[in-house]
Amino acid sequence: MTSPAELRYTKEHEWARLEDDGTLTVGITDHAQDALGDVVFVELPTVGDTVDVDGKFGVVESVKTVSDLFSPCAGVIEAVNESLDAEPELVNSAPYSGGWMVRIRIEDSAQYESLMDSESYDAFVVSEG
Repeated sequence: MTSPAELRYTKEHEWARLEDDGTLTVGITDHAQDALGDVVFVELPTVGDTVDVDGKFGVVESVKTVSDLFSPCAGVIEAVNESLDAEPELVNSAPYSGGWMVRIRIEDSAQYESLMDSESYDAFVVSEG
């Protein structure tokens, strides 16, 4: 497994990409979507909601289980991926592109910098067994 090098990662299997406008795009990793199985529903926050580091921001439901989603950084929700309402399967088919979940206006870029890089994340996944 090789995770995209341009992203940062959490131990809860979320990925984060810092955009040119300073927002953070967040989704779940390919490893996470594979473990979940077919995603059938995604519950996301409302634009304007605030999130804390490691705070719950939503839920993803698959045919196997229901899992909470956790924010990699504190901030304000700037956008949600409304496409997931009609096409939750985008989380499975395009976890790093069309299956993104939220964009957050982050408060502290140091929180982003402290996330795992792709090599660290891949090693973490292997260590989980």
